[in-house]
Amino acid sequence: MTQQIGGHLLVECLVAQGVTHVFGVPGESYLAALDGFHAYREQIEFVTCRQEGGAAFMADAMGKLTGRPGVLFVTRGPGATNASIGIHTAFQDSTPMVVFVGDVASDQRDREAFQEVDYRVFFGPSTGGMAKRVERIDDVRRLPEYVARAFATALHGRPGPVVLALPEDMLTQLVDAAPLPRVPDVNYQFDPQSLLDLHGQLSKAQRPMVIAGGPGWTPAAAQALQAFAERWQLPVANAFRFQDTFDNHHPQYAGDVGIALNPKLAQRVREADLLLVVGPRLGEMTTGGYTLIQAPRPAQKLIHIHPSPEELGRVYQADLQLCASMPGAAALLAALEPPASVPWRAWTEAAQADYQANLVPQKLPGSIDMAAIVATAQQHLPADTVVTNGAGNFATWVHRFWRFHGIAKGSKTQLAPTSGAMGYGVPAGVAAAIGAGRVVFNITGDGDFLMNGQELATASQHGARTIVVLLNNGMYGTIRMHQEREYPRRASGTAIAGADFVLLAQGYGYHGVRITRTEEFEPALLAALERPNGTLIEIVLDPEVITTRGTLSAITEQALKRS
Repeated sequence: MTQQIGGHLLVECLVAQGVTHVFGVPGESYLAALDGFHAYREQIEFVTCRQEGGAAFMADAMGKLTGRPGVLFVTRGPGATNASIGIHTAFQDSTPMVVFVGDVASDQRDREAFQEVDYRVFFGPSTGGMAKRVERIDDVRRLPEYVARAFATALHGRPGPVVLALPEDMLTQLVDAAPLPRVPDVNYQFDPQSLLDLHGQLSKAQRPMVIAGGPGWTPAAAQALQAFAERWQLPVANAFRFQDTFDNHHPQYAGDVGIALNPKLAQRVREADLLLVVGPRLGEMTTGGYTLIQAPRPAQKLIHIHPSPEELGRVYQADLQLCASMPGAAALLAALEPPASVPWRAWTEAAQADYQANLVPQKLPGSIDMAAIVATAQQHLPADTVVTNGAGNFATWVHRFWRFHGIAKGSKTQLAPTSGAMGYGVPAGVAAAIGAGRVVFNITGDGDFLMNGQELATASQHGARTIVVLLNNGMYGTIRMHQEREYPRRASGTAIAGADFVLLAQGYGYHGVRITRTEEFEPALLAALERPNGTLIEIVLDPEVITTRGTLSAITEQALKRS
């Protein structure tokens, strides 16, 4: 066996795991690995990003899109800490990710050497951190073992990020080891008795509701879930920012359970006598701050299916807790024989009617009709368009009015952070354009864009094209909204000014256009679809239009009346 340096072996191990793209910012701590990417450049691409936070979001997006770990490379100290926002997002979103951190040399360790950080303490699960596992590879001969274990840990159970520290000197040592085989996907099911228990509890329900989401959904699994829902005539809602789990066009779709929740759907969740939760971990956003579904013991009967036994019972004490992968669980559900008739047909039809009624927008002030703009985008963009967003009130326009085609149609179409991280949508869209080669529609706000807008330069460098719709209302809108609710007419720290987004876009190699009226959007979008490079469409939005349902002034007046 021919000897090679550790940096080359590391890249060869990634190729063996089926990795085609890695994201990162180069650093002197892992020069030997960068040389490995040059050596294997026909098989794997290093996507050069502008900031480690953006690179981490790209790796997260790739993990969401493919179901396999997204891969991130950062240098020690500032590089790793910059990347922590994306690693935290992968942890809260249950996204498989493997992070490689170039580290100080072995003979300099534990001296607070240049940019030295103890990554086990910073990221480690033992300290309530943001990674499933954190390890340091001191022996170059064990590189294949550590890489394979990292991929297995990132994938199995509840998916999440794994961090591997790479001592600089280890990467330059000669070794004759070989990569280990690709870590396989593991599908597992719960036992037959549990399936009988599920059948019995569901058959006795009067007002059941399915809430679907979480990681690990394949097209086949989503198709099986749809078949189960159809056979049992069940209403299905999607969990927060997993809106593509179940097809929004389906006649049994009830809406999404998350931020800016349809009040009628919220009431249905409360009134349900049985919740069948398939996949999500039931975090704060999906449960309305643990009020729609009370913790630790819900008022509704709860059947919770999740891929990790450690998640089951961690927050909610369900009536039935079932551990299974999503393909395994959905296959069992699809084969479950329904009773001859069910008493909840009208309940399901009413839930769908509530969803349809929620698509009718309220009249809001200003020359921009955002509901019409979302409808125009959906009319012209392909069905498999990847829709991305970061965090902010701007995202609620997509949450409410965009109708996601489900994963059952063949591909994932939503990339959004359940962690609530600002700055996610732009780099996630760049990763999708590079890795999936599909049309990408990114909705962002002025504050959100300024977090990671520099990654448009990454898109231009790597020949990727995205369509960025930027809502500019001159403020951090979500925080201003909360200020007016809690401290009316005492705004502080939430104003944003001074950025020319059209010029910024042009500086990054994008085409930039600013619109101030609804009718200007359609020609701008059609031109963007024809253009070979990316486009940023800035929409100047009236600051009064703070939510999809009301105005900033109305929130202020309500707060003043309460006080």
